[in-house]
Amino acid sequence: MVSVTGIAVGLASQAVIESENVDYWIVPEESSAESVVVGSGGLNLGDVHTTAASLNEDERIDYATPVRLTLVPFEDTQTGEQTYVLAVGVIPAENVEVLGLSTGSMTPDDPYYAAGEYNGKWTGDLVINDAAGTLLNASTGATISSPRATERQFTVTAVSEGDSPSVGGTVPIALMQLSELQSMSGAQAGDQADQILVSTNNRIKDDLEAQYPRTMVVERNGLAAQEVSTSSLPLAIALAALVTALVVGVLFVTTLMGLEVNASRQELGMLAAMGFSRRSRSLIIATETIAIALVGGVLGVGMGALGIAGVNSFGTATLGLDTVARFDPRMFLYALGVAILIGCVGAIYPVLLSLRTTQLEVLSE
Repeated sequence: MVSVTGIAVGLASQAVIESENVDYWIVPEESSAESVVVGSGGLNLGDVHTTAASLNEDERIDYATPVRLTLVPFEDTQTGEQTYVLAVGVIPAENVEVLGLSTGSMTPDDPYYAAGEYNGKWTGDLVINDAAGTLLNASTGATISSPRATERQFTVTAVSEGDSPSVGGTVPIALMQLSELQSMSGAQAGDQADQILVSTNNRIKDDLEAQYPRTMVVERNGLAAQEVSTSSLPLAIALAALVTALVVGVLFVTTLMGLEVNASRQELGMLAAMGFSRRSRSLIIATETIAIALVGGVLGVGMGALGIAGVNSFGTATLGLDTVARFDPRMFLYALGVAILIGCVGAIYPVLLSLRTTQLEVLSE
């Protein structure tokens, strides 16, 4: 259960673009994580340039930038073949990194936006990772075309070794100006983006939550990945793991303790002969059952953590993925709670079975 839940948490976390210095993400409540990298099909944030500018005026905020994720076809510089790359639209600024890619080589402040008219200077700036560079046969200074912008050209300003810190580790990624990506993807109407990244050293979550209706503000630390998306995919995986653990655990504990009670009939009869009431004998059996389930839960958490490490190692070795599953310390309490629940439910049958053992029955044997 812990291993599978870790995978579900890893999937859910992909709705958020992580960066070393980003402390908060403003995301729509219904943002989707059904796709591992691109949270398509969910709600978008609107008027993001104005909102980002307002946030950047706050002295408590180091920087804020909207992010838009779109798969965009680019042409191979040598063959002309079209290949899709994950385009990440941002507002470049000094010392800003998204997905490990620095925007320092890009023209700052998204000049094509031009106060909402989308008719300013077209920069064509692209910062690509190694995977995109290999896929497009492009290096720094290369000129790239896209059928989405037939009259425009793009120039690779830098090739970095950045990638997503999660399942999208080897996905070809290209950072570009937000407004230019919006114009290519039809998102300029309403000035749309998927989320807003905010870097700050202050606790301003409540202020950020007031920026948009029907949004969530997710912190970088903790089990925030579970709060990012209400998508059915990660939730279904986690629930399936929970139900399976409960069913298998209850059946196993019930069978184990039923055999134990049957083998200990003489001891139970002796307790009855010594004056232990039915309630006391039932409490002994229930306590033993819950204790066994709890010990199994502790061992299970350790095995689950090893399972998460194994899944990540397998993903790295076979698919080149960085992090498939995630473990959070709060999952330890979650697993122990499930173990106790298994013990409580699993104790019902052995307790009933123990009550069938009587003093006379033992003496007759």
